[in-house]
This record gives sequence, C-alpha cells and structure tokens, in this order.
Amino acid sequence: MSKDSDVKELAKLFLRLGFTAFGGPAAHIAMMQHEVVTKRKWLNEQEFLDLLGATNLIPGPNSTEMAIHIGYARAGWRGLIVAGACFILPAVFITLVFAVLYKQYGQLPEVQPFIYGIKPAIIAIILSAVYPLAKKSLKTPELILIGIIVLILSLLNINEIYLMFGAGLFALLSAMKRNRKADKLPGLLPLPLLQVTSSAFLSATNLNLFLSFLKIGAILYGSGYVLIAFLDTELVATGLLSRQQLVDSISVGQFTPGPVFSSVTFIGYQINGIGGAVVSTIGIFLPSFVFVALLNPLIKRMRSSVGFSAFLDAVNVASVAIIVSVCFTMGQEIITDWRTILIAVLSLGFTFKFNKINSAFVVIAGSLIGYLLTFF
Repeated sequence: MSKDSDVKELAKLFLRLGFTAFGGPAAHIAMMQHEVVTKRKWLNEQEFLDLLGATNLIPGPNSTEMAIHIGYARAGWRGLIVAGACFILPAVFITLVFAVLYKQYGQLPEVQPFIYGIKPAIIAIILSAVYPLAKKSLKTPELILIGIIVLILSLLNINEIYLMFGAGLFALLSAMKRNRKADKLPGLLPLPLLQVTSSAFLSATNLNLFLSFLKIGAILYGSGYVLIAFLDTELVATGLLSRQQLVDSISVGQFTPGPVFSSVTFIGYQINGIGGAVVSTIGIFLPSFVFVALLNPLIKRMRSSVGFSAFLDAVNVASVAIIVSVCFTMGQEIITDWRTILIAVLSLGFTFKFNKINSAFVVIAGSLIGYLLTFF
C-alpha cells in the first residue's frame, strides 16, 4: 500500500475516533488497540505495548500521543501530523460549539441521561482491550510481580509517573545484575519529572495564552485532573475565569469525545473569543507532536538494548496495571445500581464475543440503553 493510501486510512480512522472516542484516555487507547491491532493489524501487540509504554514516559495527553505514535509508525512524518490532527480536531470543534453556546446562553445542554449509559459501556471496552495487552506483557514471574505491585500502589493513589519509572528502573537494574555487565545503553534518559510551577497569566493576550498553555503541554504529567488543579490556581485565582466556568469547561471535556484537554478550547474562547480558543488549543497540544517525533525513532533502539528492553517491558506492564486501576476506580463510581450493572455486563459480553465490532457501536448502544432505562 502506498504512503498516500496509508495517510488517507489514518485520516479516516482517527477522524472517526475523534468523533466517537468517549470515556477518557484509557478508553481511547482501548479503542485504538482494537482498531490498529485486532482489526487492521497495522501493529502487533508488542509494538502497540512499546508505543504505550513510551507514551507514558513523556508529558502531555496520553491518548493523543498514542494517535501521533501510531500515525508516525504507519506513515512517517505525514502520518504523525495527520493522525494527531484528525484525532484532536473533532473534539476541538465540538467543544468550540459548546463554548459559543455557553457564552451566549450561560449554560450547558442536558446530556446526563445519555452519559449514564455511556460510562459503563466504556468500562467494558477498556477491559476487553486490556486483556490481550495484559497477556502479552506479563511474560515472566518478575513482570507479573511488578504488575501486581504497581496495581496495588496505583489503587493507593501513588503517582503513575513514579510507578512507571520505578518499575522500569527496577527491571533495568535487575537485568544489569543478571547479565553482570550491562550493554551500552542508548543516549536516552527519562525526561525530568517536572512539576507545574506557578506562573500566573499576567494578562489575557493571545500571546500569553499561547505561551502559558504551551508550557503546560510541555511539562504536565498525569491525568486531566492535574490540568484542572493548575487551571484553578492560575485562572480562577487571577480572576480570568470563574470557578463555575472552570467546572463547566471540564464537564464539556468529559462528555464530548476525544481528548479531555480540549477543555482548553472552551476556556480560551471564554477568555478571548475565537482567537483565544485557537492559540490555547495549539499551545496545549503542540508539545505532544514534538515529543513523539523525538522519542518514536528511539523506541527500536530501546528494544534492541538488553537493559532498555527490560526497562520498556516493565513500563508496559506498569501501564497496563495503571489502566486496570483506573478502570476499577471508574467502576466503583459508575456501576452503582442494577441499570449500570446491566449495561456493563451486556457491553462486556458483547465486546468479548464480537471483538472485531467497532467500539463506537458499543458506545452508542450503551448511550441509548442508558437513556431508555432512566424511565424505569
């Protein structure tokens, strides 16, 4: 297949995922795994795990970076740009529509009955995707032990970055000890675990918005909830955004498809209109493209090195364990009555029985069933 055809296939896939990928990074990655490994076989399980592990080593939104990684692996630089842009733009467009309506009418539309059914269906999608990844990553008793420890610590709310680097470094040292002498390691060191430092917006110019969100995208590890904490401190405390506007922006990011970081589009529009929305969105996502472009070519070097291969295997196991932990925590919050239990069980049975079915149909079915069950 030609590169042009590959790019077109990437565009079609990630545009569709951009419009249908609900449920946060774990669910998005599960959908990508289904599409590119199970269905299209663009990557095998090990290659997908390596990309997932690498993604978790760099700051920024994980599911967006996975899309960019897949695009680069499939079609080089053009694929990198097309896959990332096509995954981001639908969420940005939908969020911008809500931002305009919100600024005009001051409230969000009622979507809760539909979200009620989507959430348990998303958990089923995650579990069906993480099962083959777990089988592939748990290669040795040592990796199984690492996975169990990471899962327990993740459930105890230990920062996922420390867990992944800790697991990787443990496996690296263990491999060095086994081999007595380590092979020369590639010139690749983990990025510093930078914390978001305080640098309040001095004024709401588009340049300041761009630079501030560029900094966030370049150093922000963790989930979207870390982004919320930063925005609360920097925007609400300085009076550029009300707390209600912040809460509503995060709500939009949660119930719209695609990356949660699209909440920044909503915020940029509230502060500075269309221009603010555009520069804020570019600022938050641009570092992801740069980091993936720098890291992706090194993944094969990591895999060919005995030490870094052990490091990457452990990071892969830790990544899967953290996804399971997220799924468990989500389940406790979401599966709370007979309706959500029914939707979760039906969705889980369906995704395991028909593992080649498009996950978007499971999301839509869950939404409709959830809506109908609210009448009972």
